[in-house]
Amino acid sequence: MAENQYIYAVARVRSREQSLLTEAFFSQLVQAADYNACMRLLKEKGWGAETALDPEDMLAAQREKTWSFLKEIVGDTSIFNVFLYGNDYHNLKAAIKEAYTGKDFPDLYMKEGAVDYRVIRKAAAENDFQALPEEMRGCAAEAAKVLAHTGDGQLCDVIIDQGALTAIRQAGEASGDDFLKLYGELTAAAGNIRIAARAARTGKDEAFLGRALADCRTLNKEELIRAAAKGEAAVADYLEKTEYREAAGELRKSVRAFEIWCDNLLMRRIRPQIHNPFGLGPLAAYILARENEGKMVRIILSGKRNGLGEDVIRERMRETYV
Repeated sequence: MAENQYIYAVARVRSREQSLLTEAFFSQLVQAADYNACMRLLKEKGWGAETALDPEDMLAAQREKTWSFLKEIVGDTSIFNVFLYGNDYHNLKAAIKEAYTGKDFPDLYMKEGAVDYRVIRKAAAENDFQALPEEMRGCAAEAAKVLAHTGDGQLCDVIIDQGALTAIRQAGEASGDDFLKLYGELTAAAGNIRIAARAARTGKDEAFLGRALADCRTLNKEELIRAAAKGEAAVADYLEKTEYREAAGELRKSVRAFEIWCDNLLMRRIRPQIHNPFGLGPLAAYILARENEGKMVRIILSGKRNGLGEDVIRERMRETYV
């Protein structure tokens, strides 16, 4: 679909953006008396389905609304599959571990994906991954083999996580769309930094890091590996030399602070799409804005359920799109 063919879709998105949750509403949620009060406020905003009483059911219903709306206004949503790859690779982990243990874990699967989760589940059960997309087959076969031979669930996850980051970055590049390229690169870079920081904290060696990190344009993989092998401080020092230098200070605070910074960076990078009347950018930004608000709703509801104070919950919040 050519850029000017998205004019109608962008106009529809502009209308829906009015229903995005604002910073003021999130503040209201944080200040709510308890978990039940939060759920009532969300229901008043039209969140979830009529029968969705569980927060995960509510979030799932909201995701379904988002993707149904996108299908309504653009028809073929495959160009946005890059936003679903995380779900696909999550499902791949679940399927391979399910096949390895011989036990069923149906509740672990995410229903929204570029690949039907049942296809992934069947492939893992039969140890035949040819039905999966080409970019997924290699890491699927390797992860299944490693788990079968070593029983090392962590290494299985590492292989699949690296495959996911690679697939997301490559899909962004292949799209030919600047916005999707940006998303793919930021996702891969943030994932690499997160992995490097955690590996440094747990004393992982360069061999592990070489297997775990994905190639990306804005980070030198070899330098990041060497830094992580030296420790967390060295990772932050390396970041000072990159375009992610602002993240160094956050990483020195904690991995959580860094993850919040990553989410906020993405929101800042996509926010100009609010004023863009053409192309895929505004549609993709809308998807990410919905995902971001879902993440924040989950943070607040979890905090309320666990009796966390308002200040603690606020520290974990992200910036909003609107």
